[in-house]
Amino acid sequence: MANQDDQDRKLPASARKLKKAREDGNVPRSRDLGHFAMLAGGGLGLAVATPRLVDWLHQGLARGLHFNATAMREPTAMFTQLRDITQTLLWVVVPLGLWMTLIAIASGLAIGGWNFTLKPLMPKATPFNLIAGVTRLFAKQQLIDAIKASVLALILGTVGSLYLYRHVDEFRSLLSMPLPSGLAHAGSSIEHGLWLLLGVLALFALVDAPLQKFLNADKLKMSVQEQKQEHKESEGNQEVKGRQKQIMREASRRRMLAAVPTADLVVMNPTHYAVALKYDDARMAAPRVVAKGADLLAMTIRDTARGAQVPVLQAPMLARALYAHAEVDQEIPAALFAAVAQVLAYVYQLRAAMSGRGAMPGELPELPVPPELDPHTAKPSTEDAE
Repeated sequence: MANQDDQDRKLPASARKLKKAREDGNVPRSRDLGHFAMLAGGGLGLAVATPRLVDWLHQGLARGLHFNATAMREPTAMFTQLRDITQTLLWVVVPLGLWMTLIAIASGLAIGGWNFTLKPLMPKATPFNLIAGVTRLFAKQQLIDAIKASVLALILGTVGSLYLYRHVDEFRSLLSMPLPSGLAHAGSSIEHGLWLLLGVLALFALVDAPLQKFLNADKLKMSVQEQKQEHKESEGNQEVKGRQKQIMREASRRRMLAAVPTADLVVMNPTHYAVALKYDDARMAAPRVVAKGADLLAMTIRDTARGAQVPVLQAPMLARALYAHAEVDQEIPAALFAAVAQVLAYVYQLRAAMSGRGAMPGELPELPVPPELDPHTAKPSTEDAE
């Protein structure tokens, strides 16, 4: 079953899976590139510091071999001398160690980039499975790493042995040379051997770096089923999302119906649209829509308004324009100011007449609604224009 699942994984990893892999510390790394960088960087550092190192070594040997009668009479002088030697060594070791640390970090970032995570260090509460552990030992990645390391060790050992065999007389002659000359010749011989080893490591690094990228991408490949499951998880369960949207619509509907009794009037297209408007000149720059609806919701807004004694006016063109271009809890469009102002003035006159403070107004005048704001206004077709 596991083999069949591996065979089905032919699709490249998604961005989400790549991100999760980085969080888990699963990024491509090349050991051969690290070995080459460490050896090359260390050799470069030694080459740059060789003149100073030789000078320090010469001075250190001279001080160590020099007989000091004072040290024989004063035991504390020995500790002073040891302290000086230790400080000299630290001046060599610490900068070289920092340099090698920077090289190790840079070689790690070369193909996998920066990725800081402590997740691989966390203990995992998974049961011990001997069969699974043995299976991992013979996984494709482990076999490739083992074969590659064996071949590298064999080639490096062969190259090093051949180099030593061909230069054994040269190394033997160092014993008869003065110390400064012997150190210089030894350094030159080691440098030549180092270049040979660097050439071998460079070839392995050129192969291993892209190989590790390929193996990491191959390991993270996904099957069709995994992509579907990930898409489902990222998008969420459609039934749950549909239920959430329904709950939000119900809450919005209840909130609108609760605001209808506070409106100044409701404008309707007899059976299809209803828009409730409110205007307070002390707090509002323009009338606001407190509720709107179509079809059954429009009838509910109408009945709620009548139950709260809010005037309901039949203005089909204005109702359609407001429904199409105004949002709940937002001010009406500026193009409809004049039409809404006439409707509000009509409502105020009607309220004054009903309270005995004025004459009953006549029919609602024709409202100046721009035709382009009415979604039901028929636009002339190209054939008619022709």
